Amino acid sequence: MDDIVKAAMAKWPNVPHCYGWLGLDARGNWYMRDDRTQAQGPFPASKGSLLKHDKLIEFIHRNYAADAQGQWYFQNGPQRVYVELEAMPWIWRLQPEGGVLSHTGLPARVQESLLDESGRLYLVTDLGVGLVHSADMNLAADAVEAGRWRPAEVRADALPVRFGFIPHPQALQAA
Repeated sequence: MDDIVKAAMAKWPNVPHCYGWLGLDARGNWYMRDDRTQAQGPFPASKGSLLKHDKLIEFIHRNYAADAQGQWYFQNGPQRVYVELEAMPWIWRLQPEGGVLSHTGLPARVQESLLDESGRLYLVTDLGVGLVHSADMNLAADAVEAGRWRPAEVRADALPVRFGFIPHPQALQAA
């Protein structure tokens, strides 16, 4: 986490959390969801505006974390901005030499691979569980064919409970 963020948290410790304003899609893209977008429906049915500002995206990546309940958030100064997840808290990008990077650019070590009923491939890593980016499925197929990964079958709807994450923190707050 950035030092400036830590300082803001210490200076203003009681800033209310923010829900529904930020979404992460299944390709690792961030979406800003204003009031109008939120009124049109939940994420990802109503995505909002794709973030394109590189410095803002880098700031989000450096300050992306999960709380004790498994809700993922971006620490924006003193405020936690909870993230609506289309798929998973991590989106994996596979590297030609065999490495795995998170959508935030962090390297990850694969511990297990999973395949759901729709053919989506998930990797369980030292960072947590995530979805392999759709553009990287050829590299994933190479890893499976080479025997580096042996995907076990899994139901997609079982993943949040099994791995302890909450895809839609906003819905949890509304309940």
